[in-house]
Formats: sequence, C-alpha cells, structure tokens
Amino acid sequence: QVQLVKSGGGLVQAGGSLNLSCAAAGSIFVLNAMGWYRQAPGKQRELVAALVSGGNTDYADSVKGRFTISSGNAKLTVYLQMNGLEPEDTAVYYCFADVRSNIGDPLARYWGQGTQVTVSS
Repeated sequence: QVQLVKSGGGLVQAGGSLNLSCAAAGSIFVLNAMGWYRQAPGKQRELVAALVSGGNTDYADSVKGRFTISSGNAKLTVYLQMNGLEPEDTAVYYCFADVRSNIGDPLARYWGQGTQVTVSS
C-alpha cells in the first residue's frame, strides 16, 4: 500500500500564491509519476500538473506560466507552487502517484485526500 500525505491549500485573494505538497510513503519500488488533479463544483476532475520519472512535466494549459511542480530531494515529495491565482482555480486539489510496488507489478494509481483551494475575487 502507498499513502499520500498532503499539506497546504486554503483561502487566498486573487493574484496571491499558495503552495501544496504531497509526500508518498509505503511500498514503492518504482514511482513513475506524481502530481495534482483538481475538481471544481459541477466539473470533471482535471489534471493540473504532473511530474514524470525522468523529470518531464505536464501542465494544464490554464495553469501554464503560473503553476510550477517540483520534487523534493528524496523524490517522493512533490510541490505545487501556485502563483497568480485566479477565482477559476478554486477547486479541491487531489494528489496522485503512479507506483509499481514490486518487480512485475503493474502500475497502480494512488490518491491523496483532497485539499480545498479557494481564491476570492
């Protein structure tokens, strides 16, 4: 099993910044990717940013240039620095990790508990 522990989030005014972090722990043989999805009320969950093994990153078009995803020294923690926040960024943000727990195991996606990000206008 893999556990994802998140921190960060909260309420900020438009134009402000917030930082989210997510740490993975447990049975991890290969960590293929980590990142964040978000879900706003009445909308589908969407990918915000992902950090893939090898260092490649992927961002939603709506956050490019404003959000930055990075990893910690242990590579089991990801950070999402969110600058220039807009009311449209208001959502519950979910950390995910794609993990292979043992040799030969398929990749499995794990989810952390959501964290609320609210941006006031």
